[in-house]
Amino acid sequence: MQHNRRVRPDESRLVDLACELIGFQPVGGTPGEAAIQRHLAELARQARSDDGPSWQVHTWDIPVAEVTARADFPGMEVERTHATGVIVRLPGTGGGRTLLIDGHTDVVPPGDLDAWSQDPFTPVRTRVDGRPSLVGRGACDMLGGLAAAWEALRMVTESGIALRGDVVLAPVSAEEDGGLGTYALLDEMRASGIHPDACIVPEPTDLDLVPANGGALTFRLIVPGAAVHASRRSEGVSAIENLWPIHTALVELERVRNRDVDPLMSRWPIAYPISLGTVTAGDWASTVPDRLIANGRYGVALGEDTASARAQLEDAVARACASDPWLREHPATVEWWGGQFASGRTDPGSEIVELLAETSTRHTGRAPEVYAAPYGSDLRLLTGIGQIPTVQYGPGDTAYAHAPDEHVAIEDLVTCASVLADVIVEYCR
Repeated sequence: MQHNRRVRPDESRLVDLACELIGFQPVGGTPGEAAIQRHLAELARQARSDDGPSWQVHTWDIPVAEVTARADFPGMEVERTHATGVIVRLPGTGGGRTLLIDGHTDVVPPGDLDAWSQDPFTPVRTRVDGRPSLVGRGACDMLGGLAAAWEALRMVTESGIALRGDVVLAPVSAEEDGGLGTYALLDEMRASGIHPDACIVPEPTDLDLVPANGGALTFRLIVPGAAVHASRRSEGVSAIENLWPIHTALVELERVRNRDVDPLMSRWPIAYPISLGTVTAGDWASTVPDRLIANGRYGVALGEDTASARAQLEDAVARACASDPWLREHPATVEWWGGQFASGRTDPGSEIVELLAETSTRHTGRAPEVYAAPYGSDLRLLTGIGQIPTVQYGPGDTAYAHAPDEHVAIEDLVTCASVLADVIVEYCR
């Protein structure tokens, strides 16, 4: 922060907030997901400064049933009957640009608890790979990044710097399974007269810059078979064995779709993966299974229309069935459900990307890499529906997101807060 008096991040305050947020256990669709939203709203209402303005806080109940019924709703994988939206605004004096910082508060389930070295929701400060780190579910993805953004806003407020533009910090829910929170936020900002000129999403990028995401579509395969007593299995048809030719076709489709990828995606061995995450079949050990259900994830290329992407997968499944005598008469079906993440992209040469690159380089001594990520995120809603230039920049490595002993280096939390504070001042002054 190069203007007026400099304020440094309060490391203890930053880490304490990250720990506090992890402790809410805000797994998507659980009471913790709503509780963390309400808690952040209350924290924002309590924010005061002797030198700067108080934060303005707006909350609303998201009409889940109404919103999810819309034709362009991006999907949802866990059941919710209610959700809370939160907008925290540091108002400027007028005439400047508005910067939005959008960070999700929901986390994925911890998985196998035996794989963790401690309770996933009791955060621990320890050393990982020689660096002081914070370990806990959401430390990396992305409660640590959200805490860093919160600290950055505190730093700007405490500096006494008068900004002409507004800073808007929006904690959002339901990112992990579709984007309900950001989808509703875009509506609410329009209704409230908030029109961001750019957006930063502090997702874990290892302090690199991600101005684009591939998409990810959730699909379901329903593969039929013919049940018979297992002692006479040759007279039946196993739905499990019927998955094999279809899986082979999906492997080939993945190979074809990754032959020639956008240069921004070239760092990834498989830019647009196709994978099956769950497979269930049968209901009795001594019965040949007559039905298999497989749920999977389908990568969407940068700039690819989602309808075209779906058609390619459906065609691959249909051709696999047509080549099998039994499946030809009893074909598998494809359903699209849950999170439907289109791809999204901001020009890597846009002002917000270049400003972040320059500021991060000044703080870290290295120029951040600029690349596209192979996973879906709220970036595609912000750049698509919102038409807001958006870039991801945050602490932590996605290799540790969703994994046991998820962690983030405390030094990177502090650096991120410093970088975001400087960017806020430069962009909104």
